Parts: sequence; structure tokens; C-alpha cells
Amino acid sequence: MALIPFDDRDGSIWLDGEIVPWRDAKTHTLSHGLHYASLVFEGERVYSGTIFKGREHTERLRNSCKLMDFDIPLGDDEVDAAKMAVVEANGIVDGYVRAFCWRGSEMMAVSAQLTTTHVAVAAWEWPSYFDPETKMKGITLDIAKWKRPSPESAPVHAKAAGLYMICTLSKHEAEKKGFQDALMLDYRGYIAEATGANVFFVDDAGTIHTPIADCFLDGITRRTVIALAEANQMKVVQRHMTPEDMAGMTECFLTGTAAEVTPVSKIGDYTFTPAEISRTLVGGYEDLVRGRISL
Repeated sequence: MALIPFDDRDGSIWLDGEIVPWRDAKTHTLSHGLHYASLVFEGERVYSGTIFKGREHTERLRNSCKLMDFDIPLGDDEVDAAKMAVVEANGIVDGYVRAFCWRGSEMMAVSAQLTTTHVAVAAWEWPSYFDPETKMKGITLDIAKWKRPSPESAPVHAKAAGLYMICTLSKHEAEKKGFQDALMLDYRGYIAEATGANVFFVDDAGTIHTPIADCFLDGITRRTVIALAEANQMKVVQRHMTPEDMAGMTECFLTGTAAEVTPVSKIGDYTFTPAEISRTLVGGYEDLVRGRISL
């Protein structure tokens, strides 16, 4: 399939208060956001024309800005309206929305107090992150050499562009080895997350285990799936987990806006078999985002 560059597409993008043609949505090359990674973003899904948990994403976007020492120059209602305007302008029924904020070009140094905060929203059609056949078989993950940083060394609870640099490196290395993604450990050696999704494991008693989100994002999908599991009378334990803990797990799955609920069949030398709990949560999440059930 031919690659379609993201800077050369038909459609519209919301940029600093107005809808502009897709190809005209530009910023300067001397943007602080580009040179110093002072950019935060949200990834959101559109199902049947509705953004799933859009307000929660807007609130997290603002929190990410504040953790990066700036703020969105819009109210939450205005951000939500901008997202829906883009969805409607592009005729998106099922797709993806990316809202993002970054510091502009007034200052080109580490300090950036006088820079303008820019806001943009783009949306495009996007099917499942992994194709359905691969998804239900379970994807495979390498174990990354890069580790999630300590809260004392980075704003780990911001969805900030700079924090994804090691995710890109980890995913590239995994793909070179024939894996689809990578599992990242944290600075202590505990299991953290995949490169763009949270991770869950199931033991042979049916208990679901997931790492404590103390140095990485407590994902909106992660919280949703925990609530969904508990609504299905499943026990969920949040705890620190070592790589060796994977030896006692029978199922594994990832959760995220892009990944939704995606079963995993292998992490490094550890193997898993997608089974009843994975199937229940894959189907339950689909029912939830489509409005067929509620929590």
C-alpha cells in the first residue's frame, strides 16, 4: 500500500481558531515545539460520528500543558467544539482525532515564557491499529532496552512529544527483529507499558494484573477497560510487576486509544494464548464505544 504523506492530503484542519485547508496548516521551522519538544497532544477515536470520551481527552490535554508550564488559550467547551468541527468538516464517521498544543517561534532558546501557545486539531479515517486477523491471534512484542524515566527526571504524566522519542526507538528496533511492538520497563526494572499502549496480564486463576501507572500515563482506555472488567465481575490488581512475573501469566493484552483492546501472544520469550478474558474485553470494549452498552 502506497504511503500517503500527512502533509499532502485533502481535507481541513483546525488551526488557532479557524478551519484551514489541510495543506495550509503550517508552523514555522523555528518553532520551540519542534526544537525543544514543548508540544503535547491527544489521540482520540471517533465512533459513528462521536468522539469517545472527548471531554476526558480535553481535560488531559490541558493537564499536559500545565505540566509543561503553559496552558491552552481556549476553554474546554471551545476545544471540544473545535474537535467536532474538524470531524464534521472532514466527514469522519469512524476515525481518529489528534488535538495538540505547542510553543511558537518568539523565543529560540531553552526559556520560552514569551512564546505563543498554538492549538491545532486534525482528524482522519483510521481503522483498527492492528488488522482484525492479526489482532485476535495476538501480536508479538520485543522487550525494549530503553526504559520509562523516573518522575524526578521527566514530566511522566504529560502526554508530551519528547517522551515518545524512546518509544519510536524501541518500536523501530522491535520491528527490525520481526515483532510488532515493544514492552518497556521502567527505571526500576518493573514492567511499564508498550510504546503507545498500557499492558495487562491474566493469571491462571483469571485475575487481571496491570502495572501501577506511577511513571507513565494512566491511559483513558486503561481506566475504561478496568471499569469494564470489574463490571464483568473480573478481579483487577494494580501492582508493580517484574519481567519474571510474566512466566505465571496465561493471557496478555494492550489497551489504548489506537490499540483499543489488542491481545498479545508473545513478549520476548514469554508466550500467551488469547482466550476468554481477552475475547470478553475486546467485544465489550467494542460494544461500549459503539453505545451498545454503558458503564
